[in-house]
Amino acid sequence: MNDPINVLTLFLFNIILVNIPLLYGTVGEILVEKSGSLDLGVEGTMAIGAIFGYLAGCAANSLAVGLLVSFLTAGLCGLLFSLLTVSLQANQNVTGLTITTFGLGLYFFVGKGIGERWPAMTASEGLVKGYASLEFPLLSKLPVIGKALFSHNILVYLGIAIAIAVWWYLNFTKTGLRLRAVGENPGAADSVGVNTLLYKYVHLIVGSGIMGLGGFYMALYMSGSFEGSNCWINGYGWIAIALVIFANWNPALAILGTLVFGFFNTLQIYSGPLAGVFPGPLGWLNAIPPQLYKALPFLITAIVLVASSVRKREGSGQPAALGLNYFREER
Repeated sequence: MNDPINVLTLFLFNIILVNIPLLYGTVGEILVEKSGSLDLGVEGTMAIGAIFGYLAGCAANSLAVGLLVSFLTAGLCGLLFSLLTVSLQANQNVTGLTITTFGLGLYFFVGKGIGERWPAMTASEGLVKGYASLEFPLLSKLPVIGKALFSHNILVYLGIAIAIAVWWYLNFTKTGLRLRAVGENPGAADSVGVNTLLYKYVHLIVGSGIMGLGGFYMALYMSGSFEGSNCWINGYGWIAIALVIFANWNPALAILGTLVFGFFNTLQIYSGPLAGVFPGPLGWLNAIPPQLYKALPFLITAIVLVASSVRKREGSGQPAALGLNYFREER
């Protein structure tokens, strides 16, 4: 740990490892918001995907089953949100907050209900192997960046692949362009034959499913250790909503936003080791109170929100109809 190269490598490695769940949550929310819906239920949706995905993965001893169940159960949250806000015209803000409350409540209800019968991740060889790091030949042996970039578990690469795929889908496919039209002006899209109802339902469900994958990642990162007082998600859902704005509703930029937040989030753990091995340029890190390091990620998030609120609409990727219910008969 006293080796400067080793400390720097671990610091960069953990920036990615610990904060990839934010990427899942952010990309899922971007897909949802591009349909014109503002879902504040990311925290609860990730919690539901986490606990049911983990339990299913343990029962089947399979990472693939855990991923599938986390996607489907979180997708049900998107279906519920769609039913309430798209079909029944309920307030989107209230509905999203309700889903967060419901999701967290169900998380603790199921966890505490299982009690001592809670499955240990170490007993599920399939999950342990599935979450193990994958070494890229040659690339993983490169100094510093080898381990930092090419020695992660498969869910890290899956999250990055999903972000790039959603970016391509939104910008270079006919269906993606139609989705963006629905988010900008659902009435105009409807008038030219786009099924706005179907587009909103499908993308709310798929976007919520992606959020659930992030929750499942958190479950595995926490080694499936259930605590009766703390949720695995631990506020990441709320931060993901803020990162949507930081990324300007761009899934590719969401990767950068995750890394920026991850940098400050990981710094609170590695500030001491970094100051110890680089006393000249980084010795000042030891003079910063630990409390500030813990608050720094959230302070950065708040600064991003303030900055975005004063940014001009021009150049913003925010859908014009975001948060507004569309009722066809009022067109």
